[in-house]
Formats: sequence, C-alpha cells, structure tokens
Amino acid sequence: MKDGSHRFSYRKTFIVGFGFLGISIIWPIFNQFIPLFLQAGNPVFEAQLLAEGRSIPDIVGFGLAPSLALFIMTWDNIINIFVQPWVGARSDRTWNRFGRRKPWILLGLPIAVVGFILLPFAQTALALAAFILITNFGMALFRSPTVAWLGDLFPAHDRSKANGIINLMGGVGSLIAFLGGGFLFNNFGRSAPFVAGAILMIAAMLVALFGVRETKTLEEDAIETKYPLMDSLRQVIGKSHRGGLFYILLGILFWFIGFNALEAGLSSFAVFSLGISPGSAAIYSASISLSFMIFALPAGLLGTNYGRRGVILVGLTGLVIVLGAAFFLVQGAVMFIVTLVLGGLFWAMVNVNSLPMVYDFGDERQVGAFTGLYYFSSQLAAVIGPTLGGVVVEQMGSQYRWLFLFSAFFMALAWVAVTRIRQSELTTVTTAG
Repeated sequence: MKDGSHRFSYRKTFIVGFGFLGISIIWPIFNQFIPLFLQAGNPVFEAQLLAEGRSIPDIVGFGLAPSLALFIMTWDNIINIFVQPWVGARSDRTWNRFGRRKPWILLGLPIAVVGFILLPFAQTALALAAFILITNFGMALFRSPTVAWLGDLFPAHDRSKANGIINLMGGVGSLIAFLGGGFLFNNFGRSAPFVAGAILMIAAMLVALFGVRETKTLEEDAIETKYPLMDSLRQVIGKSHRGGLFYILLGILFWFIGFNALEAGLSSFAVFSLGISPGSAAIYSASISLSFMIFALPAGLLGTNYGRRGVILVGLTGLVIVLGAAFFLVQGAVMFIVTLVLGGLFWAMVNVNSLPMVYDFGDERQVGAFTGLYYFSSQLAAVIGPTLGGVVVEQMGSQYRWLFLFSAFFMALAWVAVTRIRQSELTTVTTAG
C-alpha cells in the first residue's frame, strides 16, 4: 500500500489535514466579505432595509447589482476549471527534491497570499476583480495537489474516515475564519481579517509541508505514470463500466451549483435582507462550520461502514428539506443559525464522502488526475451556481431569500443523479481498489 501499512494513522491524517485547514481559512473570509464589498451602497438594498425598519450596515462598497457581483465572484473559478485538472494530472508525474505534490504548494502559496492580502485595499471594482484572479490562480496551483494526498497516502477503505478527519480540520479552519474574521472586522476594520487569514494559512501549510512524507513509492509511480488528463476524461465518456463515475461527477456538479450559489449569497442575505451587521453575520455563519466540523468524522465513519452512496443520499434528502423550509422560516438571526447548523450536518454527509467515491472509480496511479476531475465538476459548478443564482435573485426583486429554493432544487437534481449509480458497480470498483 502507499504508506506501507494497513494500520490507520490518526497522527498522519491530522498532519495532512493541516493542508486543508490552511485552504479552508481563507475561503470563508473571501466569500463572507467580498460580495459585501461589491454590493454595499446599492440603493435597492438600502430601500428594502428601510422599508422593513432595519438599519443600513456601515460598510463601504461599489454598489453593484447581485447578478454582476456574483458573476465577478466566479471569475476565479473559470480559471480553476482549466488550471486545477491540469495541475492535478501534472502533479501525478512530478517528482523532484521537494517531492510530488509539495512543489506545487511552494509555487502557488506565495501568489495566493499576495492577492488575498491586497483584496480589502482595492479602490475600484476592477482592481478587486484583478486581486480575486491573482488569489485564485495561486490557490488553483496547489489545491488539487494538497487534496490529492488523500489518495496518495491512504488505502481505499480508509479514505472516507481519513477525509472525515481532514474535513474536520477544514471545519476548524472555517470556524477560526468566521469567528476571528467577524471579530477582527468589527474591531479593527476591513483589512484585518485578510491579513490575519493569510498569516494563518501560511502557518498551517508549513505544518503540512514539513509534516507530510511523500514516499519512494510515489516517486516510482511518478516516473511510470503517463496518463494525461484527457485519458481520464475519456474514461468518463463512452465506457459503460465508468457510467457510475459520470453520475457521481454529475451529482457533484449539481450539489455544488446549489451550495456555491448559497455560499456566495449567504452574507448578502444576512446583511441586505435581515439587516445583520457584516461582522456579526460572519460570526453567525460560524454555525455551519461548527456543525460541519462536529459531523465530519461521523459522516466519514458512516460512509465507511454503510456505504458512501447511501450516506450521500441521506445528506441530500436532508438538505432539500432544510433549504426548502428555510425560504419560509428564516426571518431573523435565530432561525438563520438553526438552518446553518442543520445544513452543516447534512452537508458533511455529502461532502466528506464525495471525493473518496470518485477515487473508487479510478486507477491508483491517477489520483491527481481524478482529483482534477472532481475539481473540474466542482469548479464548473462554482461558475454556474453564483452566476445563475445572482440572475435569479435580481429577477426576483433583488431578494436573496430565493437562493434557498434555488439551492434546494439543485440538491434534488443531485439526488436523482446519485440514484443512477448502481450499487453493484460501486462494490466491484471498491473491492478492486
């Protein structure tokens, strides 16, 4: 096996998890505050808040409409659609004195940090968009290689458990980002969360870089493996025994369309619809990270013991119900928090088991390429979801509440896609892995 042992190592898993913790620190800050910077000052939102007797948040922004603001939020993902799959496949064939995946982390991390720190200092919407692209180009260079450690270092039957721990670490990162970011924004201004987030990301990634050992087996695989990304794509299209892979990638596309649209608009809903201050909205949003963190490991264990497909379906069913009800029930902070807690629970069931399920259909020498396929679907969704969701919001009178129904609809489509995966096919592939 890749790590030379059949015994599950919690220590190794937590060290690998620091890589995902580092990645997870900056995204909540990014998704929480950048849409507010883009839209604050829009007279439509101010009129809605005043009509409902709510206060107008004290935040300086560029006054953009929802459709344009959420479209700008996807520009990075357009790059990621092409960069992350290529990097994932390329890292399968990389080996130098730093290792296999580590060179990509060392290349992308400084670029991402510079762009991220510059975001709150942008004086125009165009400058903000440029810094978004710099940040996410850097992230695209090392996200797939970092996540590919899951496939490199853990056997197939341990991957749901390992991914549960890794996602628990990601939940810790998100929790720190939401709570710390909200506190820093309220007390030290708009730049403080971004500077602090960049420092913490560097620290977490250094733990992973120094702590993860990429073994000689990986070096041999890197020399012998010659699969380009297009070979992986051809395995998805036109081969009957790969039909399940097509449907899991389709399911990933659908549920991330729903999730990314809601994620991109969540702070806008809290601030522009409920009248919650930006810093407080970030703190309340920590509820979903705390819930996800608590249920990440149980979700991985459930996937290991009862099957990934079934646990994903339960999670999608719960999300459809919770998000559909939220459209009607969320009128203030309390129900907002309740929705996030329940959403985090069911989202853990889906998200923790999705990447291991993709690996179940792959060749062990193509972990990076199949990680790239996973991110191809998720990043394509990250373009479609916020863009389409922003159009829906604007067409419905700039009411962000409609994103709950939008998200529930795509979770339902994902449920249909996952039901098309045959259990016998999964069993065969998993046994082979």
